[in-house]
Amino acid sequence: MHFAFTDEQAMIAETAKAFFAKQATSERTRAAMARTGVDDALWQAFTAELGLAGVAVPEAEGGVGLGMVELAILAEEAGRHVAALPLLASVGLAIPAILAGGSAEQKARLLPRLTAGDLVASFAETAPGTTWIDGALTGAALHVPHGARADLFVVAVGENAVLVERDAPGLTVTPLTSMDQTRPYARLDFGAVAAEPLADPAAAFAAARRTGALAIAADALGGAQACLDRTVAYAQERVQFGRAIGSFQAVKHRLADMMVAVEQARSAVYWAACAIDEGSDEAAFAVHAAKAFACDTYSDAAGEMIQLHGGIGFTWEHDAHLYFKRARSNRGLLGTPDWHREQIATLAGLDDAA
Repeated sequence: MHFAFTDEQAMIAETAKAFFAKQATSERTRAAMARTGVDDALWQAFTAELGLAGVAVPEAEGGVGLGMVELAILAEEAGRHVAALPLLASVGLAIPAILAGGSAEQKARLLPRLTAGDLVASFAETAPGTTWIDGALTGAALHVPHGARADLFVVAVGENAVLVERDAPGLTVTPLTSMDQTRPYARLDFGAVAAEPLADPAAAFAAARRTGALAIAADALGGAQACLDRTVAYAQERVQFGRAIGSFQAVKHRLADMMVAVEQARSAVYWAACAIDEGSDEAAFAVHAAKAFACDTYSDAAGEMIQLHGGIGFTWEHDAHLYFKRARSNRGLLGTPDWHREQIATLAGLDDAA
């Protein structure tokens, strides 16, 4: 099968590439890490100036009216620069949940503000023992991406999905120390918090998990590509024994293996995006495959980047650790690669054969 971007998709890719290369610099990312983990100026430019937070939201709901391929393009470019944005939390998880599971009134009230960047939202799965009784939510959610920055939460509690506002009485938000400081987590404690139910919780869960997994896979693809590009550039510059280290056969082999894995991950990610857009029966299979393969590729590429950079790769001043930490974060979010491979085996009927 031959896949190529349409002219419009290619234009979006070029716009996103230029935007993140110029604005998601290492200096700005590190400054955001020292604050809340969000580069607010970058987020405002992404949402208000480019209008890209609503890329996969219909125009009637305040969005751009495109699809998952375009969302994957944006997530890939953000991942290439380890951008300090609530892209996964708000665009990858919360907006799809509200779009798929919200009532007409909820969508009309919230989606335009979310796509414009006026609100940041996140998605939270509650801890065991959490209850939602008579409209009141009691319990906790332990690891909520960008929870300390979010204004609104879509909360999964049992078979229900509810909306909780940041300033709701009884809600306590506690920032957590996260390994990946560009995507910090928070703990939510609900003390009989008033919560508004979504109209179709099953649809909300399915959309959030599907789109979130694709966004993580695309982020991983961008990060893995950056690891490869940076390592190739370093191998051409670093001289040892009178030669650039990239001229040594062992280094060439490792870089070639990285390149092959990255290209395979790219195929997996855009196969999944296309499958979702086309409503293919293979969509679930493709998303699991993309999440597993792209996250494994990113972890391997980040590790190779550190090793092939030698001693400099272990320093705080070099960006290698930012990619390594994002790769580790991506692996654990919404299921590990091993879990996704188990789902693939189930869909393929291999578990029955065993």
